[in-house]
Amino acid sequence: MNNHWLQDPDDRFHEECGVVGIAGHAEASNLAYLALYALQHRGKESCGIATRDGKRVHVHKGMGLVADCFEQATLESLPGRHAIGHVRYSTAGSSALRDAQPFLASSGSIDIAVAHNGNLTNALAIRGELEGYGSIFQSMGDSEVFVHLYARARGSVEDRVSDVLSRVRGAYSLVMMVDDVLVAARDPHGFRPLSLGRLDGAWVVASESCAFDLIGAEFERDVEPGEVVTIRRGRLKTMQPLPKTSERFCVFEHIYFSRPDSVVYGAGVYHVRKQLGRALAAEHPVEADLVVPVLDSGAVAALGYADASGIPYEPALMRNHYVGRTFIEPEQSIRLFGAKVKHNPIRSVVQGKRLVVVDDSIVRGTTLDKLTTLFRSAGAREVHVRVSAPPSTGPCYYGVDTPSYAELIAANHTVEEMREMMGPDSLAFLSLDALREVEASMKHGFCDACFSGDYPVPVAAEDTDRAQLPLFRSDASGGSPGASDDE
Repeated sequence: MNNHWLQDPDDRFHEECGVVGIAGHAEASNLAYLALYALQHRGKESCGIATRDGKRVHVHKGMGLVADCFEQATLESLPGRHAIGHVRYSTAGSSALRDAQPFLASSGSIDIAVAHNGNLTNALAIRGELEGYGSIFQSMGDSEVFVHLYARARGSVEDRVSDVLSRVRGAYSLVMMVDDVLVAARDPHGFRPLSLGRLDGAWVVASESCAFDLIGAEFERDVEPGEVVTIRRGRLKTMQPLPKTSERFCVFEHIYFSRPDSVVYGAGVYHVRKQLGRALAAEHPVEADLVVPVLDSGAVAALGYADASGIPYEPALMRNHYVGRTFIEPEQSIRLFGAKVKHNPIRSVVQGKRLVVVDDSIVRGTTLDKLTTLFRSAGAREVHVRVSAPPSTGPCYYGVDTPSYAELIAANHTVEEMREMMGPDSLAFLSLDALREVEASMKHGFCDACFSGDYPVPVAAEDTDRAQLPLFRSDASGGSPGASDDE
């Protein structure tokens, strides 16, 4: 048999990283490891932990999953009571250890470590300016901009962080370790989540509260939009160095990115997704025998749809959790091989049944196209697809890896055209009005630009017609740099 490597296109938006910070705990590296383990869903291609023992910084970074990159001996080589960590989803088919975080630098006698979730919309301009002053960048990512800006700033930690944040634009949830001071900051719009917790007198910061649950920390509150938190010698100080502006929390955290057991933006993700499913059933009812989720992302919304519609919920689509980004295809091609590697309907459950198949989003349309065929091959009498989000019609420029306009199926086709292309008996999306009604119940402002086209932070014109990433290198066709490389 010839080994033919086939790239597996993932028909999803991707949150691009998770961050964690530990301040003042004897087992800081172990706690950071466990917290990153809980945040693994936010980035699966590289990870890293940096610690501070009072004298120097220790760091370990690797490619792959947290459990594969860290062993007990590795964690023992990371002493100290302070730690920051990062999991990363690399994009545009590229992944390199040089882009793994945390990023480290020294400025005089000061050691700086940075881990970042987001996307700086003016990173390219800042990088060009800094290189003009002689800065040498070691990575392709916009997160390293924070390190170089901090190294050039002056004054106290708070003064220097304030200066850095006054220069950058876009989305960031940030943890920094400056000698023995832990810093956590969130952009003024609050695009990406960041939470604050306590454990045995220590402070803990993480992208999601599920990280606190695993290590036994108590959730205190979210870091507020525009807030900078500094923790030194166990004492927390907070400030708001930037002018207040409108909240624009990423609505996709509730739709797909965050774990269902997390509390994000003050609301339980599980309950929000169930609300979305109920709203979807109210807007788009259909006569059917079973509600079937596309696992794992559509599971909770499907429960909501089943509750509201009275149609029985049946997890009749099995997902293989051990599929990587590439796999070996047999020499004799198997029909729908790529789809079958990842999913398989339970024939005895779906045969002769009318199905409502619930998913959280449709990006390129490739997944549901294949799933519809699989359900029909397994004997389903009817397949009705329901999506618990509006059609995705625009890329994200604030820290989510999304395709270009040309690749987004809903940006180029009507719902009926999409139905004809993917083959279900009916196709319906949650309306933007219904989504915003659920958002309004949480009493926060949300960013839904990928659905509405309302981008709260301006984006350079040259970046609006291509995929978000990469930031600092030309694309494969020789074009100019895109909008970001990671985070």
